[in-house]
Amino acid sequence: MKVGIDMGVTQAGTPALLDLEELLATRLLVQGNSGSGKSHLLRRLLEQSAQWVQQAVVDPEGDFVTLADRFGHVVVDASRSENDLTRIAARVRQHRVSVVLNLEGLDAEMQMRCAAAFLGGLFDAERDYWYPMLVVVDEAQLFAPAAAGEVSDEARKVSLGAMTNLMCRGRKRGLAGVIATQRLAKLAKNVAAEASNFLMGRTFLDIDMARAADLLGMERRQAEMFRDLDRGRFVALGPALSRRPLPVTIGPVETSARSSSPRLVPLPEQPPQDAHELIFTPAEPEPVRSPPRRPVAPPPPSTNDILAQLVRARPEPPAPSEPAEPPMPPAEREALIDAVLTEVLADPDSAFRSIAVLYQDFLVRCRIRRVPGTPPDLPAFRRRLAMARAGIDARSAAEDGPWHAAVSLAATLPEDMHGVFLMLARAAHDGAPCPSDAAVARAYGTHSAGRARRIIAYMEERGVIVCRNDFRNNRIMAFPDLGWETAPGDPNGPDLSAGSGAGASDSTPATGAA
Repeated sequence: MKVGIDMGVTQAGTPALLDLEELLATRLLVQGNSGSGKSHLLRRLLEQSAQWVQQAVVDPEGDFVTLADRFGHVVVDASRSENDLTRIAARVRQHRVSVVLNLEGLDAEMQMRCAAAFLGGLFDAERDYWYPMLVVVDEAQLFAPAAAGEVSDEARKVSLGAMTNLMCRGRKRGLAGVIATQRLAKLAKNVAAEASNFLMGRTFLDIDMARAADLLGMERRQAEMFRDLDRGRFVALGPALSRRPLPVTIGPVETSARSSSPRLVPLPEQPPQDAHELIFTPAEPEPVRSPPRRPVAPPPPSTNDILAQLVRARPEPPAPSEPAEPPMPPAEREALIDAVLTEVLADPDSAFRSIAVLYQDFLVRCRIRRVPGTPPDLPAFRRRLAMARAGIDARSAAEDGPWHAAVSLAATLPEDMHGVFLMLARAAHDGAPCPSDAAVARAYGTHSAGRARRIIAYMEERGVIVCRNDFRNNRIMAFPDLGWETAPGDPNGPDLSAGSGAGASDSTPATGAA
């Protein structure tokens, strides 16, 4: 599903759209000197994508905590132990809550350690929680420095390792890194090199201009243009943005940072002699005045409070003034969910996408179609997806009958084989030819015929299927527990139904990924 994030306008006056799904796969690097509008750009991206994808912001200056009031982000104060931050990060991925890690007030070394612990918790989450997530790191040169600085080697090593995992290996775990830096020369090259999308803002140093021009595929003589960019103007390039360098003006934002640029304030008007007396003449003793008592700032919330806040459901929206619509009948709701599943499976590439990406697509489509009630959780979605790909109606599988027995038999196999088994069972139930190795591979989410043969051998070892060949060397597959058997089929034949959508009986893809 393609979601275009409105980042502003191009030089031609057309909307500058960022493909969110492509961004999740290819990552983003933002570069610009202080005052060029990097934080404004990141805020625009976070606000426009908040309703579509989970977000985590590593915020060294505390500028993004204002997202909490408007968009429901949970602010995680970093003044706690590294183990606590790792546990919180794991719960963030489990409960799919958008958060801001506030590192304000910590020295550079503690910021690096806390960010590394938090990013490590996101990266090491269990496979079932690998939902798509935007991980935005502002001032990335602090956490992935190109050279050793004043911090200890240990802190630099753990921080650089966490940033490298985010940008190099995070994609398979659903983590999409968005990093912003003041100077490319200060950012570790192995971190910057993994980004495929770029937004380059105003910069003045020759080395940074030359490196920005190289990343955008521009000639060196064109690098001078980066000195002339106004605040909030960037040059975009990448598969999620534009195939050619494209000047973009970032649009307005709904929230604001707690800090702002310095403003000129008029100096007090007074003669020089008066100023001299104010400085050098001691004032008459004044009565001692007790300073006004300032309210004591409350202590930061405990780790248990943060974890409870993550688990707690988001506040209910205010009740509408108009009378609520009558509840949707269960049968109609199930039919609507089946229609959404059909839309997800209509994409020919759905067979080779991870279950977490497909589940995110399913949830977005449910919101668009306004499916009432709580959507199926991930395990239930995995089962329904496997049945939908095999053309099995979920209601008939729930009742006592042959398909109920088939689904129960599939449950004895590993989860990533459920779809393959049900697809083979569908062919046997219909008396269709036995699916080829190519069809089985596609159902498993891979292009490897060898892996398909290993899956069939594993099922045969478990005793759920029995394979034999006829005199033409065509394969016949029997299901002893179900009393079904396929017609002969060529195991080396092509996948005839590839790209035909959901419900095909001999090669419709199942869960799992290559």
